[in-house]
Amino acid sequence: MLRVSENHRYLVHDDGSPFFYLGDTAWELFHRLDRRGADRYLEHRAAQGFTVIQAVVLGELKGLKEPNANGDLPFVDRDIARPNEAYFAHVDYIVDKAASSGLHIGMLPTWGSHVGVNWEGSAGKHFIDAYNARGYGRFLGRRYGAKPIIWILGGDRPAEGNEEVWGELAAGLRDGDGGRCLMTYHPPGSASSSDHLGEAAWLDFNMIQSGHSMNRTNFSAIGRCYRLSPVRPCMDAEPTYEYPPNDMPEGLPVDAYQVRLGAYWGLFAGSFGHTYGTHPIWQMYAPPHEPKWNVHTCWYDAMDLPGALQMKHAKALMLSRPFLTRIPDPSLIRSGMGWVLDHVQAARDGTPKVCDATYIMAYFPQPRRVLLNGARIAGDRLRVWWFDPRSGQARDMGQVANQGIMEFGPPSQTPKEDWVLVIDDVRCNYGPPGT
Repeated sequence: MLRVSENHRYLVHDDGSPFFYLGDTAWELFHRLDRRGADRYLEHRAAQGFTVIQAVVLGELKGLKEPNANGDLPFVDRDIARPNEAYFAHVDYIVDKAASSGLHIGMLPTWGSHVGVNWEGSAGKHFIDAYNARGYGRFLGRRYGAKPIIWILGGDRPAEGNEEVWGELAAGLRDGDGGRCLMTYHPPGSASSSDHLGEAAWLDFNMIQSGHSMNRTNFSAIGRCYRLSPVRPCMDAEPTYEYPPNDMPEGLPVDAYQVRLGAYWGLFAGSFGHTYGTHPIWQMYAPPHEPKWNVHTCWYDAMDLPGALQMKHAKALMLSRPFLTRIPDPSLIRSGMGWVLDHVQAARDGTPKVCDATYIMAYFPQPRRVLLNGARIAGDRLRVWWFDPRSGQARDMGQVANQGIMEFGPPSQTPKEDWVLVIDDVRCNYGPPGT
């Protein structure tokens, strides 16, 4: 079981050890994949170091009208009070397969378009309302509450105007699982779960969706979320999606570099984890389904895109240093921080406004030189590393005297070649970052 850490910034296991949320958006997993496909996908993502699979029970793409891969609809006669056992037995199988592979399911009970009043139309068109949401939530909570589940309400829609419906669904889930599973909300693009639900008692942690536009930044949005009261863990649950090379629209190079920007900016700005995505996999595209978002690559051919393979390096880096005491600290960069796409984001461990750090990390998305305040580390000797987020390898630059304000620049000057500067207190004897 997972819970929120004592400092309300991270997720931890029952024993207090850190849980790194490395998610993948597999929205149509329950709806479009059969057992063989689900096995293939889940085993592959587990081997790549992912820890959470975000999937929707009532999917976005004709989730109430189009049968799943086995030919089953979710409800008998479209009656939410009459779940189709065959459909949910398939969900059971996937949840259990994920658990046996060491994965949590970030389970969305429904895509937001099936709930209340939103931009799709009037309340009469929508399937879940304030009268039936609690019963549906109770059904799911009882069925999956003992599994490695994280409840994710929402589904790419604002909560505004539907707060009562989401509150009823949350109450039903809590009734069903006894409060065992963590719960959050997946908002639309450029929004946060805190926008209309900041006071909701059931919201255990916040999600933002930074969105899919090219050159999208997320460090400001994560920073705002990090500073909110009440304090909750926060993360980017839907950033820019990676395009396979043969699907990439002209003039829209959303590639592994863009994926890394979102991951490292978010983590160093205060995220407790990060979610990856690519267009073929969220929709589990394969013929005869109609592709969306310029996709021509089948989901099973998109599992080894460079950005997906490189996410494990971010996870390894963050877990190679004290994790639960990490804090964002922009004040570390005294000059040369940059703007927007060359923005240098810095973090360290320790206490705000106190020079008690044992390590400092700074993400350089572009070649530039900065002045950095090494005095946040009290030790007289520092060990300097440059971590390559493309390969996961670290270059040991040796020890230096702690001179306070010091100048640093990446080991290469190639545009779009990003690096992470890691500075350790020599007395801590940390190993190479990422190992």
